[in-house]
Amino acid sequence: MWNLQPTLTGRVVRLEPLARRHRDGLLAAAGDERIWAHWSFNPARSEADFDAWLDGCLAEAAAGREGHFATILQATGEPVGSTSFCDPHEQDRGIEIGWTWLTPAAWGSGANTEAKFLQLRYAFETLGCIRVVFDTYARNARSRAALQKLGASFEGVWRNYSIRQADGAKIDSAFYSVIDEEWPAVRERLAARIAAL
Repeated sequence: MWNLQPTLTGRVVRLEPLARRHRDGLLAAAGDERIWAHWSFNPARSEADFDAWLDGCLAEAAAGREGHFATILQATGEPVGSTSFCDPHEQDRGIEIGWTWLTPAAWGSGANTEAKFLQLRYAFETLGCIRVVFDTYARNARSRAALQKLGASFEGVWRNYSIRQADGAKIDSAFYSVIDEEWPAVRERLAARIAAL
């Protein structure tokens, strides 16, 4: 069975398996409403909602169904967000990277670029994946631009893929992927971006 909860260490960030000790720091990092504009729910709406999100992540990780991380800045040791391995298909060697969020103070800092590099490297070079998937709200221009800059290939939009809890709106999702043949070029591109930080 795949280990979906490694510690992944880079120069800018460290991805630590999400744990209850990260709760207060992540709650503080999650408070800006801009983070949740394109999510189906807002875990920072209240402490109860945040705890429900955290409890759900911890339960899924304990069951081995998902891997959730606290994104920690190496320079300060403070948590600035979270990212996850989702929907593993070990038999078919595929996985999704998703549920990624960062506090706006970390936007543009290289934290997301390096986190994705660490996750992709682990997926392809340790787990032996042949496909890594990303999905985001079709209207989330910021996320879609980041995925294109990463080098992920756009695969299309799935209409009415989810329902936003806050207002019941039907949401379309845009899907992207990186496959094993593309990983060397994506790796080189990401490594160059990280080296330039």
